[in-house]
Amino acid sequence: MYLSSTTRAEPWHRTPKGAAQVVAASVVVWAVAASVLYILVPGLDTFARLLVFAESVGLTMVACVMVLQRQRRLERLAAGTRWLLTGVIAIPTGYLLGHQIAFLVLGEPMRLVGHQPISLVPILFTVLVGGLGLRHFATREQLAREAAERAEAQRTAIEAQLRLLRTQLEPHMLFNTLANLRGLVREDADRAEAMIDRLIVYLRGTLAASDTESVPLSREFAQLRAYLEIMSFRMGPRLSYRLDLPVALEGVPVPPMLLQPLVENAIKHGLEPKVGPGRIEVIARATEAGIEIHVDDDGLGLPLPAHDPPQDDSPARPESPSYGLRHVRERLQAVYGPAARLELEQRQPTGARSAVFLPR
Repeated sequence: MYLSSTTRAEPWHRTPKGAAQVVAASVVVWAVAASVLYILVPGLDTFARLLVFAESVGLTMVACVMVLQRQRRLERLAAGTRWLLTGVIAIPTGYLLGHQIAFLVLGEPMRLVGHQPISLVPILFTVLVGGLGLRHFATREQLAREAAERAEAQRTAIEAQLRLLRTQLEPHMLFNTLANLRGLVREDADRAEAMIDRLIVYLRGTLAASDTESVPLSREFAQLRAYLEIMSFRMGPRLSYRLDLPVALEGVPVPPMLLQPLVENAIKHGLEPKVGPGRIEVIARATEAGIEIHVDDDGLGLPLPAHDPPQDDSPARPESPSYGLRHVRERLQAVYGPAARLELEQRQPTGARSAVFLPR
């Protein structure tokens, strides 16, 4: 419902809105065509009759194109061949059938069209206007396909960056966790066993996230819980946390490991350097626009301006908070587009909030 995992846009002819826009545009185009023909060929017919014939032919042609573009046999052809074949079928069909529809509209008897010498002008004019229209549709489809391919390439690049980010962050976390385990094994075997269990859950979730494009929000929160429990073992009473996920949102799909960099930033740059206890809360809420997820902490606050990390071309260092935040923004853009966003703000009297907004 919320995750737009498909980067391929629905073709214009398969959406009611797109079809309605095409029909409306065709009405205008063929009205202009009738006006031009009336001016260029005086005495051909009255403007009212030309308008009826032009609209009948144009709308019949558009309907024929829509039907043909739904044929799976045509979809398997190359784009150029498919549109050429569509034109060969749609233009004559639109001309002949459209004239018969116009005769019905005008209340005149149906008759054969195109057999008189003067009919050559409207025939050529119909081929010209129809060909230009098909060219427009073909170009529009090509641009949409290229945009979808760019979006897919961007998504693939973002996912590759995610895997790279994991390889950079996990060894550091693993080494620190294993160092803590080494001391706990002799001092408190029960706590060491519990920490190992949490580590297994965390690593299993991380590996599973590498093989999928989306996970339920409940699994994302389970991953955060495993990570926070590991960190609470290391930091002791200095760290407390709360995760709040309504039951209605548990099955909502989200990109895997989306919230992890935000929680890591809150701990590493806000709570760990802080003297005394700290708290982090991750709260998800449904809104009219979609879902809001807040990552709140009462640490040292934002080390950067609250509105955004640096936007220059210089890459952020892996250990800097900008690195994780930029990565989250890029993933949101790649998966959801501009409707999703990440906002940062200072909390009073201390701390920071990272707010993720996901559209429906």
